[in-house]
Amino acid sequence: MKAGSLIRLYRRGCIGMILAVLVSLPAFAQGGRRGGAGGGGRASYMDDLSNQEMDWPVNAGFKEDVFTFARLKHQTGGGFGFGRRASWAEDYPLADVMLSFRVHQITSMNVRPGPNPIDITKEDLAKFPFVYLSGVETLSFQEQEMVALREYLLNGGFMMVDNFWGDAAWKNFQAEMRRLFPGREAVDLGIDHPIFHAVYNFKTKPQMPTAGVYQSFGVFYDPNRDYDVMSHDPHYFAMYDDKGRIMMIICHNNHFGDGWEHEGDDPNYFHVISEGMAYPMFINILVYAMSH
Repeated sequence: MKAGSLIRLYRRGCIGMILAVLVSLPAFAQGGRRGGAGGGGRASYMDDLSNQEMDWPVNAGFKEDVFTFARLKHQTGGGFGFGRRASWAEDYPLADVMLSFRVHQITSMNVRPGPNPIDITKEDLAKFPFVYLSGVETLSFQEQEMVALREYLLNGGFMMVDNFWGDAAWKNFQAEMRRLFPGREAVDLGIDHPIFHAVYNFKTKPQMPTAGVYQSFGVFYDPNRDYDVMSHDPHYFAMYDDKGRIMMIICHNNHFGDGWEHEGDDPNYFHVISEGMAYPMFINILVYAMSH
């Protein structure tokens, strides 16, 4: 991968972010018939995905100058971690569909609609300056994947890691990061870091709970995990390159994907989690990544 190609993508992304319409949080609920706007049930919400507004045209002349939410497909040491679905596919595709729609809806960015899963290859990574890695509790990179991902990140790419809880999951992911970047350690960011204030101003670190846990128990963490060392508080770790740029944000004890996927399940979950934290913090991460 040539560094110049990613730099050009970043410049295009930055232009979009500079032109972004930064709106107040209630605007999330003004998009029509979904989520907290209507408070509808799951069935009507799923049916609503077929509406034309969930798919929008992309100018053919600028098809490469759009933000694409690219989800990385990965293997795990234990095979499949979530029933019959691969762990990378938890919350997929609805989370990806809704996130793309919301970014399209509340900013003036050019956004590609729908889900976009990609392999961890040099060819696929080179197309996207921002990628998303989820469900990493038993993540196990293949050797060729590590080579491609290491080159991508050091050449200007950015990766957001999401959806893993507790000490054991962190230890496994940390071991994979030490394979990926020997000698580098992730840094736990404080609330004073600019990423928490890039667009929306957070006074405490946001935590996106799993939807079912929040709705059943009213807590923001998964009570079935092990928190003997790190506690169940949210952690935002950063991995830096040699120039001091954050090339990876690691959202531990968090589940952004549920905040996007399940925004229509329950009005309270929508207003507190999806509207209040999941979408705003993602926009903060995106703006920070694309402008640094």
